[in-house]
Amino acid sequence: MLLKTAIAFGVAAVLAQTVAPAGDAKNGKKLFAADGCYQCHGYEAQGAAPTGPRLGPKPVAYAQFQKYVRQPTGQMPPYTVRSIPDKDLADIYAFLQSLPAPPAAESIPALK
Repeated sequence: MLLKTAIAFGVAAVLAQTVAPAGDAKNGKKLFAADGCYQCHGYEAQGAAPTGPRLGPKPVAYAQFQKYVRQPTGQMPPYTVRSIPDKDLADIYAFLQSLPAPPAAESIPALK
């Protein structure tokens, strides 16, 4: 019984780390600009080599995203819960998830 409980708890913990909280993509887009994320990552989270990596349209798992925003290992400053509350971070993540994938190179006439 104890083993089943431990396994169930472990599965629940893994799922909690991989499932992003519900967020408002429209508000996330506003926050992405208001909090200055666009300055390094671009307005559409497309990134640029000298300033910041691409964040969308397929962002990393939410747990990784949250951990890096709170405790970055690169040049990005940390954003605490006081500066970007968890709800706002979930909204920003929802915005990143909402970004459409770019068109395939073959579909762009100038690249043929």
